Amino acid sequence: MQSQFFRRPPAEIPEVSESVSQPTALDVGAEQLGKTYARALLGATQSEGSTDQVIQQLDELCDDALANSEQLRAAFASPRIDANEKCRVLDRLLGDSAHPTLLKFLKVMAGRHRLAYVSAVRDAVVKLHDEATGRLLVEVRTAVPLTDELRGKVTHQLNVHFSKEVRLREAVDPSVIGGMVIRVGDTVFDSSVSSRLDKVGRAAAAGFARRLIEKSDQFIGT
Repeated sequence: MQSQFFRRPPAEIPEVSESVSQPTALDVGAEQLGKTYARALLGATQSEGSTDQVIQQLDELCDDALANSEQLRAAFASPRIDANEKCRVLDRLLGDSAHPTLLKFLKVMAGRHRLAYVSAVRDAVVKLHDEATGRLLVEVRTAVPLTDELRGKVTHQLNVHFSKEVRLREAVDPSVIGGMVIRVGDTVFDSSVSSRLDKVGRAAAAGFARRLIEKSDQFIGT
């Protein structure tokens, strides 16, 4: 479903012919820079009470606009596109929907040639805000989007299980066959059919291997 926050990436985004490397979650430099900018953004939004709204919009920018447009990602990262042009792209992309603090913050990043690190900033903002508010980020992957009813049930059960307020980050993954995959930090709870089939397959393979070992013992003894 198309986000109501941002407009579709405009067709007039500058073309980028060269290959531009994108920072990854494993990039230590990106992580540190993300934390630095995240603290600045949180400082601005907390003083005006807009943190939750800005985080939601930043999520949509990263998970919808950037995730679905290679051209936009390349434009954000390209050193050949000047800051003024990137700011114009931000204005066309976000229109009047973005919170003014978020739009100003993104333009500051553009002016410092740091727009390639938007996702790293988002990740750091979410983590720092959750730590400050005592909330727990839980990633839920399902084959189809959660309904409001199921989302409510999942959130309630997780709240009870972890004894704290849970914030869901939802992801649609067609490879998940039935059920759902829940990740909390480095821990994964997998209730999908594909996972259960995989476990059955491993168990069957282990049983087959065990029988082969038993037979080999018989052969050795003869």
